[in-house]
Amino acid sequence: MKLRFLQWFFVGFLLLAPVFAQAQTKAPAAPNAPEPTVDLGKTVSTSKPLEIVVMLTLLSFIPAILISMTCFTRLIIVFHFLRQALGTQETPNNQVLLGLALFITFFVMSPTLTQVYNDAYKPMSDGEISQTEALEKGLVPLRAYMLKHTRERDLALFLSLSKAARPATAADVPTTALIPAYMISELKTAFQIGFVLFLPFLVIDLAVSSVLLSMGMMQLPPVIVSMPLKILLFVMVDGWYLIVGSLVKSVM
Repeated sequence: MKLRFLQWFFVGFLLLAPVFAQAQTKAPAAPNAPEPTVDLGKTVSTSKPLEIVVMLTLLSFIPAILISMTCFTRLIIVFHFLRQALGTQETPNNQVLLGLALFITFFVMSPTLTQVYNDAYKPMSDGEISQTEALEKGLVPLRAYMLKHTRERDLALFLSLSKAARPATAADVPTTALIPAYMISELKTAFQIGFVLFLPFLVIDLAVSSVLLSMGMMQLPPVIVSMPLKILLFVMVDGWYLIVGSLVKSVM
């Protein structure tokens, strides 16, 4: 109840702030001046405060949109699998991996975001379409991208769970079913790529463990010997070039 009261108080403050500011900037009335009359026919424009509220709401949804409607999830999961396979613990650290995944996401999604800007945001800012129409037009490129990378089985799962009718076309697929279907498709793809990444490094770990066991060096942890070999192999084959290139091609 307290949080809801604070939200409504904040919205009311944004709506009434222009009125109070306008009242404070007026010159004080003379002592013998007649009392001002209120013209009920004029209304105060509330478009700007409402736009501020809408923008603040959209800003709070940006992290959720970034995770659930772009390729960011696939990239960050693969990078974490790669770090675990190399056995380098916190190198590269989370900030580096997040930054790399974020800018690759911007690179991959730039055509889609450009289309959203040209079809939705620019006409709305010019006053040609309403905010509702801008939202509908902005979802079209994002839906097209998600449909391209969503498995039919995952989409059919959420359609059956929602007990919705089978859509005749791709445009009839509800967004509420498309987004979770796209997310679990991305999770499966990321785990498949992570499994493939683990295989060569797992072979190195097994080989090093077998050699140390045959030499009787059981007290020496195999990771001390295998980690430099895995890093050397990764550098020699130019691993970052191969992995990032394959990931970008898979999400384009």
